[in-house]
Amino acid sequence: MAENKKADGLILGPDDTLPTSEATVLGLQHVLAMDAYVGPLLIASMLALSATQTSSFLQAAFLACGFGTIIQTAIFMKMPLSQGPSFVPASAIVGIYFANGGSNGGMSVVLTSCLIGALFLVLLGMSGWYEKIINRLLPPVVGGTIITCVGLGNLPNMMNSNIFHAAGNDFENITLAGITVGTLLVVVTIGTYVTKLHRFLKVSSIIITMFVGIIASMMMGRMDWSSLSSAAWFSFPKFTMFHYGFNFNLSATITFIIIYMVLTAETTGTWFAMSAVTGKKIEGKQWNHGMIGEGISCLVSVLIGSVPMTGYSTNAGIVSITGVASRKVFVAAGFWFMGLGLFSKLAALLAAIPAPVIGGIGAIVLVIIMLNGLNTIGDLKTAGNQSYIIGIPISVTMALALLPDKFKEAAPQMLQYLIGSPIAVAAITAIVLNLILNRKSNTVIQTEAA
Repeated sequence: MAENKKADGLILGPDDTLPTSEATVLGLQHVLAMDAYVGPLLIASMLALSATQTSSFLQAAFLACGFGTIIQTAIFMKMPLSQGPSFVPASAIVGIYFANGGSNGGMSVVLTSCLIGALFLVLLGMSGWYEKIINRLLPPVVGGTIITCVGLGNLPNMMNSNIFHAAGNDFENITLAGITVGTLLVVVTIGTYVTKLHRFLKVSSIIITMFVGIIASMMMGRMDWSSLSSAAWFSFPKFTMFHYGFNFNLSATITFIIIYMVLTAETTGTWFAMSAVTGKKIEGKQWNHGMIGEGISCLVSVLIGSVPMTGYSTNAGIVSITGVASRKVFVAAGFWFMGLGLFSKLAALLAAIPAPVIGGIGAIVLVIIMLNGLNTIGDLKTAGNQSYIIGIPISVTMALALLPDKFKEAAPQMLQYLIGSPIAVAAITAIVLNLILNRKSNTVIQTEAA
């Protein structure tokens, strides 16, 4: 992977500092560019939760985002990372919830299973095995391929859920996304040619783009202020795990342990992506510490009544665009998330931003992540078997991302969880192909490590 130095194009590296006021604004930029509220709202609607339960569910997710982001960035992984609610467990949560009584006990089974899975991640990190697994199974060719698949695999979902299949008029959705992308390009272009404005525009490009997107949304009548006016100013989540209670179910627990392993594969791809963007190599025990932090952030999320957390890949693309990778900015983003979890009107304001605005920025961000992966692979010789190690996982990613719903629904439930995460399947495919087709290189790696 990349060497331990500040990558080209970065204004501030991970360990560089900046004024607190500037870090606060730039932290908000990351929060605005993440669709962290979409997953919890989607799951809440699928579970048919009441308005009060949905509000508590969303608040808990924001608080968990903030807590997980802070501990991963400052204590455990010590990389610029943002934690966010994962989409992967959605179908499992819904299936287990209704299979175990729905509103009469279903949530206690879901949360208990998630809790045990989170403890499994903590133990995996504490055992030291995770670092050994990474060193054995993820050489640069696999890491670069996973980074590429992180960007490529999330792109169709980002564009479909936030633009093409988002609520509202399709033409307006595409127009809003186009305005957002166009604004970002204008800001970047001005920054390129006007030297005095280069740093300011590069650093604040996302938040400027978001602001223009909100103004355009208001002019088109797309901003819904009703939820903002009805939201309370300050409140704590009311429906925590202690409200629902603990209820162990073996099959549900096994299901979630498998899902957590899928999440681990995705999170690893996010870590690789951020490593490539920042130019800072992930060292030895850092892998284990990161897994402990991942498990603890999921543990806290479940205890306060929300879904498992995972590292968000979109932030690596934002770092590429803005050139700011300072961990202080991400700690600030963590505090913003915690504020959103406690101050309900702030959360309602964020949720009022139309999905196409987020989707327009997200599409560009994911393409940049994909290019970072290709750049990492570009330093390697892709002759012979390495072409298959790179090419087949990319093909698998696109195949699963575009797989019609009728095929997913016809698959066994356990298989649905796996094929619902194209990046995880691509990561597994790349690892297996590397072990089979790149045996000579693997032998050399093991000999050098010895």
